[in-house]
Amino acid sequence: MEEKEYKDTYQSINERRCVFEKTINSRRCTCKQSQRFHLADREGIACKSASGNALCTEFLNCMRSNSRFALHLTHADGPLPHTKEIKVQTGGLLGLQGLIYPERAADSNIDNAIGVIDAAIEQYGRIENLPYDIIIQAIVKFEGRKKRPRKKDP
Repeated sequence: MEEKEYKDTYQSINERRCVFEKTINSRRCTCKQSQRFHLADREGIACKSASGNALCTEFLNCMRSNSRFALHLTHADGPLPHTKEIKVQTGGLLGLQGLIYPERAADSNIDNAIGVIDAAIEQYGRIENLPYDIIIQAIVKFEGRKKRPRKKDP
């Protein structure tokens, strides 16, 4: 399947793409509103909730914007390069989870992303009121998978 055909088909079958698709596909996060699907040999994540998707989008955009300086970026008004996007998504959700549930601060996975975001809003009132200084520290500290050494040809 050509890449353009794949993307067109993906968009036609995935009405509402999960904004945390990268971290969910990396098996670091779950969400009660996510739904996995397979297309060709790839896996995608859809969001079952329009309001949840809007909330997650707002949170992710705030994390991107607030972490610009820490990630050495001049702007962050959309998806970031893959490694930095994983760092923001996973590190940010881990930081928020540790903030809301201190007993889970050392966890390496996020259990129910929308549940963590909902609990944060219940505690802080609005996405804009979250303590991004603490969340950004978790983003900076987060390290993704280490690169595998390339196999040398015999």
